[in-house]
Amino acid sequence: MKKLLICFLFAVSPLFIFGQNTAYKEAENLFYYPENTQNITDYQQKMAVLDVYYPETDKKVPVIIWFHGGGLTGGDKEIPKVLKNNDYVIVGVQYRLAPKVKAEVSVADATAAVAWVFKNIEKYNGDPDAIFVSGHSAGGYLALMTVMDKNRLKAYDIDANKVAGLVPFSGHTITHFTIREERGIPGTQPIVDEWAPLYYVRGDAPPTLLITGDRELEMLGRYEENAYFFRMMKVAGQKDITQYEMQGYGHNMTYPAFPLLLNFVKEKTSKN
Repeated sequence: MKKLLICFLFAVSPLFIFGQNTAYKEAENLFYYPENTQNITDYQQKMAVLDVYYPETDKKVPVIIWFHGGGLTGGDKEIPKVLKNNDYVIVGVQYRLAPKVKAEVSVADATAAVAWVFKNIEKYNGDPDAIFVSGHSAGGYLALMTVMDKNRLKAYDIDANKVAGLVPFSGHTITHFTIREERGIPGTQPIVDEWAPLYYVRGDAPPTLLITGDRELEMLGRYEENAYFFRMMKVAGQKDITQYEMQGYGHNMTYPAFPLLLNFVKEKTSKN
């Protein structure tokens, strides 16, 4: 685990000015379920959509998929401003929310969105071999679930290990609290079942960067969950995994953490 000091953030801030001479476009509200999907509801049609922010370029560039937070009960798709204009494709995903659907449906939506990106992102100058999956809080949980449980993307004929990197911001690694609440399980009772990323620890997972806020300021147990996930992944044989604790920041630590995501993408893609 690495404790991150504020001075480090200023050292990487020049990332934000990359690509300033490149023109960008945005495609909005693209439905991401396959055309042959049966029994699509009005709510699914409305919520199972994503936005793509992409550079006008003649080369294929790395892709960051971003899942918004909100406890699986709220929030809207977003393309964070600080991720823009860095010569990357940014995908902001909306998904269905509890209580209109069971919280597990959010995981199914997130998986369908990642599959859509693999199959369609070249149309937007994205490199399908350089797709990074990220998100904050509930979005971090969705990022973990779509990639760690290989059977989810396998249903779309995609190998989850083709994901170039996994970067959850303060995501649950145990079963999400909204799923536990639906089942009448107290928030203080941790559960590790098929709805927990910890259930799927494996040494062959994509490179992973775990980021949380300060353990004294974070949501209940969030730092500790991630620390345990980090340790168990190492035990399982994962060599490319790092955890950062954002000193002085609580759960809403996205802005100071974005440079870590951008650096991670740059590092992993520069090796290829």
